[in-house]
Amino acid sequence: MVHSAYDSFELLKDNPSKIESIESYGSKLLIGCSDGSLRIYSPKSSGSDRSPTSDFHSMSMELQKEPYVLEKNVTGFSRRSLVSMKVIDSRELLLTLSESIAFHKLPNLETLAVITKAKGANVYSWDDRRGFLCFARQKRVCIFRHDGGRGFVEVKEFGVPDTVKSMSWCGENICLGIRREYVILNATSGALTNVFPSGRLAPPLVVSLPSGELLLGKDNIGVFVDQNGKLLQEGRICWSEAPSVVVIQKPYAIALLPRYIEIRSLWSPYALIQTIVLRNGRHLIDSNHALVVGLDNSAYGLFPVPLGAQIVQLTASGNFEEALALCKLLPPEDSSLRSAKESSIHIRYAHNLFDNGSYEEAMEHFLASQVDITYVLPFYPSIALPKTTLITETEKLMDMTLDDPHLSGGSSGFSDEMESPPHQLLESDGNASLESKKVNHNTLMALIKFLQKKRHNIIEKATAEGTEEVVLDAVGDRYKKSYKGRGNIPISSGAREMAAILDTALLQALLFTGQSFAALELLKGLNYCDVKICEEILQKNKHYSALLELYRCNSMHREALKLLHQLVEESKTSESQTELTQKFKPEMIIDYLKTICGTDPMLVLEFSMTVLESCPTQTIELFLSGNIPADLVNSYLKQHAPNLQATYLELMLAMNESSISGNLQNEMLQIYLSEVLDWYANLSAQHKWDEKTYSPTRKKLLSALETISGYHPEILLKRLPPDALSEERAILLGKMNQHELALSLYVHKIHAPELALSYCDRVYESVANQQPTKSSGNIYLTLLQIYLNPRRTTKYFEKRITNLTSPQNMGTPKLGSGPSSKVKGSRASKKIAAIEGAEDTKISLSNTESCRSDGDTDEIGEEGSSSIMLDEAMDLLSQRWDRINGAQALKLLPKETKLQNLLQFLGPLLRKSSEAYRNSSVIKSLRQSENLQVRDELYNQRKSSIKITSDSMCSLCKKKIGTSVFAVYPNGKTLVHFVCFRDSQNMKAVSKGSPIRRRT
Repeated sequence: MVHSAYDSFELLKDNPSKIESIESYGSKLLIGCSDGSLRIYSPKSSGSDRSPTSDFHSMSMELQKEPYVLEKNVTGFSRRSLVSMKVIDSRELLLTLSESIAFHKLPNLETLAVITKAKGANVYSWDDRRGFLCFARQKRVCIFRHDGGRGFVEVKEFGVPDTVKSMSWCGENICLGIRREYVILNATSGALTNVFPSGRLAPPLVVSLPSGELLLGKDNIGVFVDQNGKLLQEGRICWSEAPSVVVIQKPYAIALLPRYIEIRSLWSPYALIQTIVLRNGRHLIDSNHALVVGLDNSAYGLFPVPLGAQIVQLTASGNFEEALALCKLLPPEDSSLRSAKESSIHIRYAHNLFDNGSYEEAMEHFLASQVDITYVLPFYPSIALPKTTLITETEKLMDMTLDDPHLSGGSSGFSDEMESPPHQLLESDGNASLESKKVNHNTLMALIKFLQKKRHNIIEKATAEGTEEVVLDAVGDRYKKSYKGRGNIPISSGAREMAAILDTALLQALLFTGQSFAALELLKGLNYCDVKICEEILQKNKHYSALLELYRCNSMHREALKLLHQLVEESKTSESQTELTQKFKPEMIIDYLKTICGTDPMLVLEFSMTVLESCPTQTIELFLSGNIPADLVNSYLKQHAPNLQATYLELMLAMNESSISGNLQNEMLQIYLSEVLDWYANLSAQHKWDEKTYSPTRKKLLSALETISGYHPEILLKRLPPDALSEERAILLGKMNQHELALSLYVHKIHAPELALSYCDRVYESVANQQPTKSSGNIYLTLLQIYLNPRRTTKYFEKRITNLTSPQNMGTPKLGSGPSSKVKGSRASKKIAAIEGAEDTKISLSNTESCRSDGDTDEIGEEGSSSIMLDEAMDLLSQRWDRINGAQALKLLPKETKLQNLLQFLGPLLRKSSEAYRNSSVIKSLRQSENLQVRDELYNQRKSSIKITSDSMCSLCKKKIGTSVFAVYPNGKTLVHFVCFRDSQNMKAVSKGSPIRRRT
C-alpha cells in the first residue's frame, strides 16, 4: 500500500433483513431489503432532531462519518426485493428495479410512474443529461424518455443476440455486455458493432468514465475504449481479482473484490494505492465524494482522506509524481495553498533527483517550483557570483514557513521534514558531500538549461526596471517636488541584481562546458554580466573574443581597444600565435572603431593611429564613413601622420566636395604644391627640369587646381617659382579671371595651343551655364588676338606676373580692370595697357583695319620681327566657328589672309546664318497665318446680330427696350438698357471701393 486514500467506517450493522440494494440521498442511506421494504437511515447526530421532509434540503448533503440509525421503515415498498436503486438528484427522483422499473418522487417517495414494459428487466442505465432510460429484458433493449412530468415516453426498442449482463450509455450509443462479448448499440438505428470478447471467469462489466469513455472488464483486467468502442492507448488496469463492481472517483478507480476493496490510481501505470479488507461485499456505490459498501446486513462508508494529508504521505514516501498529481485536484479556492504545496513538492523532488544524479530532471522541478536562481546556484560552489543585497531564496522560504499558516505543518498537513529549509538538507549530507560533487559537465549542462529558461522573464523585468529609472530621471526635479513630503521613492534594482547573478552564472557555466561560441553570443546580446568576475575568468581562460564583447557591451571601449591592440601586436610574433586560439588583425581594430565613431570621436582618432600605417586606406575610409568632423581629423593627421593628410583630403573631396571647407582645400593644395616644389628643386639641381615633365603629385595638383573652386589662388600664386610651373600659374591666373595672361602663358610660354583651347572651352561653358550671353564667346576672340599679335618676350611676362603678385594688387579681384589711360611711359607701357584692356567683354577695333596698331609696329621694330600664329588662328576659327562672332573675328584677321584659308570657318558659319534666316522666315510666315486666323475669328464674332422687338425686355429694370440705346452681354442673349448697364457697373465699382474708403 502506497498511502491511505480512504478511511473505512461502519455506518450501520445488524440490519434486520438482508440488504439487496443500497443508495444514498444527501446524508441519508436508502436500504432495499429482501422483504421488499425500504429502510431509511440517517446520521445518529441528526436522529434526535427528526425534521420534516420539507426541511430535508437544510440538512447536510454529504454522507457523515458517524453511526447511522433507522429513521423510517417503508414496509411493502415493493412486492419483491429491490434489485437495484438509483437516486437522480437533478430531477429529485428515485429509480428502483424490482419486478419492474418504477420512479418515485423524493423525498416523500410518491410513485410517479411505473414502466410496465420493463417487467422482467435485469439491468438498466440512465442518461441524466438527456433524461433517457435504457433497460434490457431477455433479448430486448428498450429506450424511454422522461417527458419532464410524471410520465415516460417510449423511444426505441431493439433486439440483441443474447441476454444483456451489463450496460451503460456512451454518448449517443449504448455499450452492452452480452454474455461473452461487448457490443456498441446505435441508439438511433439499432446497429451493433462488436468490440472484443469478454472474460471467461467473470461476467461482463461496463463502467462509464467521467470523460465519456468506457472501462470494460475482461476478468481481472480493465480495458479503456472510446465511445465507439476503439481501444485507447492509455494502458490497462490489472486488478488482483475479477471485480464485480467498479466505481470511478477521480483520481482513483475503486473495485469491489470478493475479499477486499482495491483502490488504484487512474494515472498510468495505474498503481495500487490501497486495499481495504471487507469480506463478502455485495454492493459498492458512489455517494457525493464518498463510497458506500453494502454487505449482507451492514454498510460501511469509505471516506476520502483529505488531499493535503495524502500529499504529505506521498511526499514522505518519495512518491512525488503522485503527490503533484493530487495537488492539481485541490479546489480552486485554495489556489495559494495549492501553489505552495506544489512548490514544496517540486523542491523536495528536485533535491531527490539531484542527489541521485538526474540533474536535468532536477532542474525541471526547480523551474516548476518557481524558486529564484539564488536557491539553485549554491549547488555549484565553483561558480563565482556577484555580491548582492537580495534576500536569498533560502531565507525567504524560511520566513514564509514561519509566517504563512498555509505552509505550516499543522494547517496544511505537511510534515516538518518537508518544510525544512534547503540549507538544512544540505547540512544533513554534510559539507564533504557537496564538495565531493565537483561541478562536472552534466550538472553544468542542466544548470545552463535551467538558467536559459529563467532568463527571459528576469531580463524582461530588469529592462523594464531600467526603463522606469530612465523615465524618472527624465522627469527630473518636477517629479521630485510633486512627491515632496511623501518620503523618498527609491527605484528597486532587485531585478537587475538578479539578472546580473543569472548572466554571470550562465556565462561561467557556458565557458566551463566548452561552449565559448554560446558565451560569445550571450555577450553580444543584452546582458547584465558582472564585469569584474567575468573579466577575471575570461582573462584567466584566454577567451579574448568574449572579453572584448564584455568590454563593448559595458561601454568600456578604451579597455577593449587596448586589449585588441595588444592582441594584434602579439599575433604578429610567431611565438604568440601558438598561444592565441585566434589570430587578431589590425582590421579588427578598425571594425571596432566604426561602432563608436558617433559617440567618442576622440577615442577613435587616438586608436586609429595604431593602425594607420598598416591599414591606411581602411583607416581613412573609417574617418570618411564615421561622420567625424573633417577639420578634427585633418588636424589629428597633421600632427601624427602628415604623410597621409593629403590622401584623407583627396578621399574626402572625392566623396563630396561641399563637405570639405575652403581651408581644407587650400591645405590640400598647399601639400601638393610643397611636394611639387620639392620635386622641382631636386630636378633643377640636377639640371633635368622640363616644363612638360609630370609627376603623379603634379598631375594631382593640376587636376585639383582645375576642379576645386573653394581655394584662394593668390596665396598659391606667390609660392610658384618665376621661371617654372607655368601651367599651374596659368590655371591660377584663370581662377583670378586673368584670362588674357593665362592664355598668353599657354600660347607663348608653354607652347600648348591645345591647352589654350581647352581653357577657352571651360570658360565659355562656365559662363554659358551661369548666364548665357552673346559676350560669352569673347574668350575665343581674346585667344585669337593673342595668336595674331606679335609674341611677347619672356621679360615682359615676368614683369607682368611680378606686378600681379605684388602686395598692392593682391586685393583686387581683376588685375586688368584699371583704366589704361592712367598708364604713363613708353609705347611698350601703352601696349601692356592695351592688352590689359582686352579683359573687357567688348573688344574695340575702331580706327583699325588690322590687328597691328602703330604701337605694335614700333614694338616689333624695337624687338625684331616676330611672325604671327596664323595657322593656329585658322584652326581656332575652324574648330569653334559656332562660338565666335564672325564679324569681329574677320576684323582681327590680317588683310593678307586668303579667303581659301577661311573656307572651314566661313562655310559652316554662312550655312548656319542661312538656316537661321530660313527658320526665321518660316516662323514669320506662321505668325502671319496665325494672325489672319485670329482676325477672321474676330470678324465672325462681330458679324453676330440680335433682333429687337416690341416685347424685348431689359434684364435689369424689367422694362421694354423700345427705341432706347441697349447693350448685349457676351452670351448674345441678355439685353439691357445701356443706362441700366452703366449704372450697374458704377454700383459695382462703389461696392468694391467702399471698404477701402471705410478703412481710410
